[in-house]
Amino acid sequence: MEITNTILYVVHMLSIFGILFLLLQQWNRNPRKLNPGVLHSALTALVAGVAMVGVRHSLNSTNATEWPLFNNTKIAVKLGIVLIILAIGYRDVKKPILEKKTWITLLGLTLSNILIATLWQ
Repeated sequence: MEITNTILYVVHMLSIFGILFLLLQQWNRNPRKLNPGVLHSALTALVAGVAMVGVRHSLNSTNATEWPLFNNTKIAVKLGIVLIILAIGYRDVKKPILEKKTWITLLGLTLSNILIATLWQ
């Protein structure tokens, strides 16, 4: 289970950084277009994050001191942010132009998700 937890963590991190990378690729593009990879990365991050929480509960039941449970409030906020990214992404993926305010919103949500993960204990 520890190996599964590590694999899920790596997949989750790569997915979140994938969203960030794909959004930053649109920095100087005119017109901007939402890369469908943002949706794929967000969905992968969502699935890996939920699975990681489930695996952590299993690990916690075997050794609670080594594997403490996640902060449920933090997980709920991060889940909400990823769901908002997915909702905005599915709304705008077929549009020919990604508006700058939508792009900034997606970028801000992704960066806030990263900051919450790293700074919120």
